[in-house]
Parts: sequence; C-alpha cells; structure tokens
Amino acid sequence: MPSSKSKLAPAKSTVDLAPTPRRPRDLLKATPFPIHPFDEMHGVDTSGLVPAHHLITGHPNDEHVTAYYGVAPSILRTLIEHWRETVPPHPIGRYTFVDIGAGKGRGLLVASEYRFHKVVGIELNPAMAAIARQNVGRWTRAHREDSTAARVAPIQVFEQDALDFDLPGTPVVLFLFHPFEAPVLKQLLRRIETQFAKRPQGGAEPASVPALDLIYVNAECADVLDRNPAFTQLFLDNVRMSAEDRAADLEAIARQREYGSTGDEECAIYRYTGRSTKPGNASAS
Repeated sequence: MPSSKSKLAPAKSTVDLAPTPRRPRDLLKATPFPIHPFDEMHGVDTSGLVPAHHLITGHPNDEHVTAYYGVAPSILRTLIEHWRETVPPHPIGRYTFVDIGAGKGRGLLVASEYRFHKVVGIELNPAMAAIARQNVGRWTRAHREDSTAARVAPIQVFEQDALDFDLPGTPVVLFLFHPFEAPVLKQLLRRIETQFAKRPQGGAEPASVPALDLIYVNAECADVLDRNPAFTQLFLDNVRMSAEDRAADLEAIARQREYGSTGDEECAIYRYTGRSTKPGNASAS
C-alpha cells in the first residue's frame, strides 16, 4: 500500500447528513503497469495497483480495506534480516511465515527464499487469491525445474477472512503490508491473544514458549500495536528501497495524483510477549 502524500477535504454533500470523509486511497486508480523487474525476472504477475473499491467482496469489513500494491522485495528482505537480528526464540526453520492480505502473492514469493518451515498467504478476495495461486505455481515449478536454483519454502494460499484464520501450531512470523485499517487490526490482535491464551506455556525449553512476531510495512496503525500491552516493539524505522525498487515505485506512483513515492517505508517489528499480570495493567482499546 503506497504512502499518502496529502489529505483531502471531506466531499460535499447535497443532503442534510454529515459528509463522508474522502480518503486519498478512495481516489486511487487501478493500473496494471509498470511491470516490476521482479515479475520480469521470474515470470509472475504481482505488479500494478488495485484500489480498495476493486477489492470489495461484500464482507462487513470492506470499508476498512486499503489497496493491493506489491511490497518492494528489497524492503521485505531487509526486514526479514532485521527480524533475524532480534534473536527470535526459535530457529527460522521452525517458523511459519503468514502474509495477511497476501494479494497477488509477491510477499509470499520473497519470503519463500528464506528457510521458513512454511509460507502461508491469507487473502479474502477470490480474484486476488486465484492470481496468487497462479504465481505460486509458476514460482515453485521454476525453482523445482532449475537445478541451479536455491530451494524455496513450501507455499500455501488460502482464500479466507484473516479474522477466521487459525494460527498454525508452529512459531509464527505474521506479515502485514497495511492491508486494512485500525478497526480490523484491533480485531486481529484480539484473535491472536485469544488463540495464544489457549496454548500451553511455561517450561524450561524454548519449544514451550508461544512465539509470534509481526512484521509491519507502511505501519500506519503502529499506534494500535503500541497501545496493546501484549505486544512489544522491537524495531521502528524507515527502510529504504533498493535503486531498482525505487525506480519501479516512482513510475507506478507517478500515475496516482494523491500519492507520492519517498523511496522508503515506515516499518515496524513486534513480538507477542503476553499481557502482564501486574495490577493496573490497562487493556488495549
């Protein structure tokens, strides 16, 4: 999801009702171009920008959907390295990487370059999920047929509401490229807490510790996580794109009047640490 460069005034209403605020993302234009170098290299289709109004499924949370725009590969790779530097409690090979709002699946493909146990994409929109599956098929087939290619992690795509998804029993790296706004993020965090509360905890071995880390790109709702006492911030900074990704981003965002490319993304990494049992610990809103 591209970063907004301006805010719009509320649209004028011709009736005696409060006007509905128009957000910059409401004016995004669908475009399949330019083709990102990642797609040209690997023969996949993860390029373009798909506005929120093209992603409507009839779900009650449609109004909180942002847009599809593939994450810059260089940013996700940098963030995965930053995450590894936080010294996670388990080896990377035990973690399942879960992309919430996977769209066309670029994040899944990039993540599979690392030795995760598995890579999983959750996508509510049927058309986007279908494209993601096609991309995964091409990606895995190309790597399987090329004897010189590095091994990639297995990938699964589920056409599903993120709020209905059951976290795997393995340690988890949850990835969000700002797929939805604060109301849905709050619901997702509550679901995570509910599921982790049911898991056995304690013991001397690291394997007994419930592990979930969250990588957040274009972290517009980082304050929601900051106010939630069950999550601890490990990293917050602007992460720069590679020159290749920057050029592609500039060309893509130049087609959008209300958005601009800065060549970086505000990114954050959080770790689920659970709520303190100390008296007076406030609940997250």
